[in-house]
Formats: sequence, structure tokens, C-alpha cells
Amino acid sequence: MRILGDLLSPSYWSVRTRVTAAATLIVTLLLIVGVTLFYQALRGTVYRGLHDRGTLVVTDLATLVRETDLRGSIRVEDPGYPLLQVLDGQGNVLAASESLHGRGPLKVPVSPVAGRPEYHTLRFQGLADFYFVTERVDTRFGTRMVYAGAPITTFTRYRPVFISLLIVTVLVAASVVGWIVSLSVRRALRPVRVMSAEMAEITGGADRRVTVPEPNDEVSELADSVNVMLNRLEDVLARQRAFVADVSHELRSPLTGLRTQLEAALEQPEDEDWPAVARAALADADRLQAIVSDMLLLAKLGAGVHVARERVDLGELVRAEVSRRPRRVPVEVAADEGVTARVTEAHLVRLLTNLLDNAERHAESRIWVSVSADGPEAVLEVRDDGAGIAPEDRERIFWRFHRLAEGRERDRGGTGLGLTISRDIARAHGGTLVAADSDQGARFVLRIPREGA
Repeated sequence: MRILGDLLSPSYWSVRTRVTAAATLIVTLLLIVGVTLFYQALRGTVYRGLHDRGTLVVTDLATLVRETDLRGSIRVEDPGYPLLQVLDGQGNVLAASESLHGRGPLKVPVSPVAGRPEYHTLRFQGLADFYFVTERVDTRFGTRMVYAGAPITTFTRYRPVFISLLIVTVLVAASVVGWIVSLSVRRALRPVRVMSAEMAEITGGADRRVTVPEPNDEVSELADSVNVMLNRLEDVLARQRAFVADVSHELRSPLTGLRTQLEAALEQPEDEDWPAVARAALADADRLQAIVSDMLLLAKLGAGVHVARERVDLGELVRAEVSRRPRRVPVEVAADEGVTARVTEAHLVRLLTNLLDNAERHAESRIWVSVSADGPEAVLEVRDDGAGIAPEDRERIFWRFHRLAEGRERDRGGTGLGLTISRDIARAHGGTLVAADSDQGARFVLRIPREGA
């Protein structure tokens, strides 16, 4: 019973079945309402015609009764109303049409108020339904009650057939609508089935994409969204593979050096300068720790980990960081007042420190740092008077572990991740970091959204 209940529950139906069932149900209800209104309108039309004609017949008969003391036979003027009868105040038959000769008085209610017709539908002598119009008439001959009756056998005789036809029409129309809706939904969902099959065939290493159907509608938008998601997943996988490869490569060198030093020292321990071995091992350990810390920060930035942000005056931050420790060359600061942004202060300090350290390695005699506002953006520039960066290398320097020959000569202990981390920090704040053109030396330009712009 539970399985049957699950099958009957709409939550277990397919989208096609649910849409078809809902559309068919709605159309069926609308057809039932429409057929009911149509039947009532038809019935109202029939009875309205009987009402109007019966009123005329009774009015003519009442006029005749007022003018003459009508007795005997009554001539039928309207063939649709063959039953005519006149009774006196005691209920005795005074006159009747040919159809009612020899029959007793009609048992149809009459209004107690003269001149007010009444309308009734009843089965006459158990044979058929008749529509009667009655009226009480006050004459100089006394009170008279006039009756006019019309058979409605045609309407009542074919009413069951007519109702059956209407029911069949509703069922057939609902079935046709359900069939059309089912086919339409199946056709509309065909691209979704194709996408589902294509996605099932996509593996972690595949670069396939789902087919974008025509025309440009919601399904094609879904396909575009799926392809965007697959592009992002591929980018994440590429980042993950690059991360693993970079970590493996960069950690191998200091670990190998550390192991080699220790193994060499252990071969002749009595002749080894152990303080020097310890210092070399500590240097390698420091480089390992720096690489691991930088890689963890890159992983957090790439994963979009949410970090609290606060309002920071960039000019004050630059002046504080520049004055925090002396550097090999002087650093000049030109910062406009009131240039603020909502940032993670620790991350922005790391970005500025990386740029200052990079400038210090390459500068000949001076470093310049500026902070300004440019429309809705806050702009921070770090410039040195060194050899500069060749145009073809201005993007490569932001690659992970990529170091130019001059940089390796000037600083052999670096990780090669400083500029990569700096650009990721800029992107995490909705900004950009580029190596821009400069008349002399290297010029790095950071742009991030300015608060209140």
C-alpha cells in the first residue's frame, strides 16, 4: 500500500507527468464550468421563451374572461400553449381547450392576488413536464382563475442525451489537451534530457560542454549556466592540479637540500660543524614555512573564504607600513587625504609589503608610493627606479613561483608567490593589480572600489 501511495503522490511524478496532470485538471475544471454555464444558459433561454409566450397567452385569456362570461370551448391561438382552462371561484371548470375537454380542474397554484401571474413547472397527470402560467382575474361575473400550459417534452426528452454529450465532450477535450500538453512538455524537455546525458558522460578530466539548444529561451539559458559552471569547475580543477604540482615542486628543493645536508653531516659527525648545519637546516625550514604559509593564503583567496572587512584610510595605512621598518633605499609617500575603502586590513598590508619588498630588491636609489582617488576607485601606486620590467614579462611575474633572472640573483630566499598573492588579494577586493608602463623602473598600480564613491 505504501508503494501505491508513493506512486500516486505527485512528488514522485516526473515533471512531464506533473505538468500534464495539472494542465489537464485545470482545463477539465474550466470545461466543466463552461459546459455547466452553457447548459444553464440554454435552459434559461428555453424557459424565458416559455415565460414570455405564456404571459401573452394568459394576458389574452384574462382579457377575454373580463369581457365575456366565457364558457364551453376555448380556441387555441398559440399552438405552443394547447392547454387552456378557466375556473370559477369554487374551482369548477367553466371553459377549456380541446386538449382538456372532459378533464377535471387543473391542480396548479394560483396567486391570491388578482392580476399577478404565477409560473410553475410540473408533471401533468404523470405523463410529461408542462410549463404552466396561472392568474387570478376579478370580473363582473365573479372571480375567475385562468390557466395556460405548454408541454416541454422536447427539452426534457433529450436532456439526458444532451447532458451525456456534454460529458463526453468534456472528457474528449480534456484527453486531447492532456495529450497535446504531454507532447509539448516532452518536446520542451528534450534539450534537458540531452544535457543530462551529456553531463553524465563528462568526467573530471574532460573538457566537454553541453549543447546549447535553439532558440534562445530558458532552456538555452540553463545550458549556458551549466557551461559556465563547468568552466568554473575546470578552472578549480586546474587550480587544484597546479597547486599540487607547485607545492610538490617547490617543497622538493628545500627538503632535498635539507636531507642532503643532514645525510652528509651524519657520514662524518665528529668532523662536522653542527652549528653551521643547524643554521642551514633552519634556513631551509624557514623557506619551507614561508612556502606553506603563502600556499595556504593562496588557497584561501582562491576558495573565496569570507573575511571581515572594515573601513580603512589607505593613506594612513601606507604611511604606517612605510615607517614600520627602515629599508635599503628611501621611500617617498604622496597620499591624498580621505581616500578610504572597505578592506581586510591584514591582507592589504600583505599586498603593500609584497610590493615594497619587490621594489626594494630592484630599486637603485629610491621608491615612490602614492595614494589617490580616481572616480569610484582608490588608486595605490608603488614605483622604483630600477631596471624595470620588460612588457612581455609583465604578466608572467604574477604566475606562481615564476621569478625573473634578476629577481633570483637579488633574493635567493624568496618563494616566488608574493606578486601572485598580491594580485589575488586585489581580485578578492573587487579590484585589479597590474604592472603598468613607467618612464623608469617598475610601476605597480592597484585599483580597488573606493568607499562612498
